[in-house]
Amino acid sequence: MRSLKGKTISSLFWKLFEHGGRAVVELLVQIVMARLLAPEEFGALAIMLVFVNVGNVVVQSGLNTALVQTPNIGDRDCSTVFWLSLSASLVLYFSVFFCAPLFADFYGMPHIVWPLRVLAFVLIINSFNAVQVAIVQRALEFRKAFNATVASVVFSGVLGVASALNGAGLWALVAQQLVYQLANCVALALQVRWRPRFVFDVDRAGMLFSFGWKLLASGLLDALYRSLSDLIIGKQFSAEDLGLVSQGKKYPMSVGSILDGAIQPVMLSAVSRVQHDAAYVKRLVRRALKTSTYLVVPSMAAFALVAEPLVRLLLGEPWLPCVPFLQMYCFVYALLPIHTANLQALNGMGRSDLFLKLELVKKAYGMIAMLFAAFVLRDVYFLVGSYMLTGVVSTFVNAWPNRKVVGYSYAEQVSDICPAFFLSAISVILASPVGLLALPDVATVVLQVAVVVATYVSLSRLFRVEAFSYLLGTVKELASSRKVAR
Repeated sequence: MRSLKGKTISSLFWKLFEHGGRAVVELLVQIVMARLLAPEEFGALAIMLVFVNVGNVVVQSGLNTALVQTPNIGDRDCSTVFWLSLSASLVLYFSVFFCAPLFADFYGMPHIVWPLRVLAFVLIINSFNAVQVAIVQRALEFRKAFNATVASVVFSGVLGVASALNGAGLWALVAQQLVYQLANCVALALQVRWRPRFVFDVDRAGMLFSFGWKLLASGLLDALYRSLSDLIIGKQFSAEDLGLVSQGKKYPMSVGSILDGAIQPVMLSAVSRVQHDAAYVKRLVRRALKTSTYLVVPSMAAFALVAEPLVRLLLGEPWLPCVPFLQMYCFVYALLPIHTANLQALNGMGRSDLFLKLELVKKAYGMIAMLFAAFVLRDVYFLVGSYMLTGVVSTFVNAWPNRKVVGYSYAEQVSDICPAFFLSAISVILASPVGLLALPDVATVVLQVAVVVATYVSLSRLFRVEAFSYLLGTVKELASSRKVAR
């Protein structure tokens, strides 16, 4: 297990840099583009991405996760998955192409027909890239993903900003999305030695799909659920409201992806390798949950605290209405680690059947809450607020099966995450008075974040929080391994 630990820590290091590098550059690009483009254009992009994101779930069909989780795979498996994914992507692309005018008419946006048709090329690109990502993830070679991600996000970001500066409007956002996926695919292909062959193994396809179809159903439920809220906001309220909500969601989601998104894929690969040892799996899951929560919760708390001066400083006055949405999503994404840790544990243990059942339950009560807020209360703030309520309920739902699957009860999980929430609350309370000093926005943000970080770290040392000690030890271990390598 020692070699697995070393490889997992190294993979975590590169995955963190991959997510961090991408998120930082994307945030910078989005800040610039938000100053150049109107909320309505971001709302139009959000509507178009609904169809692309749902299509991406079908293209991947859960088979890329099956490639990661299956104990033994070969080149025939990878090629088989590719041809299945490519076939699905072509069908979906032409469906979107011919239905684009109908979508545009429904939302009263005739100008999105061709942008949607062009953006849908992402589906075909991802049919190839999904296999490459699975190969990299399976081998824990996340440095390759880091290289591809950073190169593609910088290239697409520069192109997007340049297009926006030249008055491309919505097309600038489309170009950025499409070029990112294409550049990422090419950059990864230059590093991964796999190429599709003209082979298709029906038996292996059936075996992989027996695992993947449950993830496909789960992914479709999740994508349709998330997409439905965008479609409802765009239709029931306005494209401007959708632009504000999507902008408010984007930044907490990016911060969460830097931290939790780096830990969980690595954990899935590690769990898949030791799924026969439930006790060891529990230790991995527990470590991932504690570490991710320790990092994510204070980040979201600090982000919510400085939301108003930060939005005014970076995006400008026109975007201030997105502040309440941003703060609500900070709470939603603070709960992300407990969701993903439990779900990745189920995937790693090969229990996609339980994964699907959980999605059915969560989407049922989530849909009721969403529709009630949209069509009974008729308030977009209550609609986003419903995600906070269902997020809390879902922590229990997602954790429930793992009391038996890996022996990790909900009570243990709550106990493990409490220190992060408790210390974050104290840190924010102590930093809040800074906002009453009437300082410039830059000074307010810097001082409040500094107080939160200093208080959080000091209290972690004082109370000897395990996650803090583990992270400190991991950093030292990485540093020493780098010195030895040199």
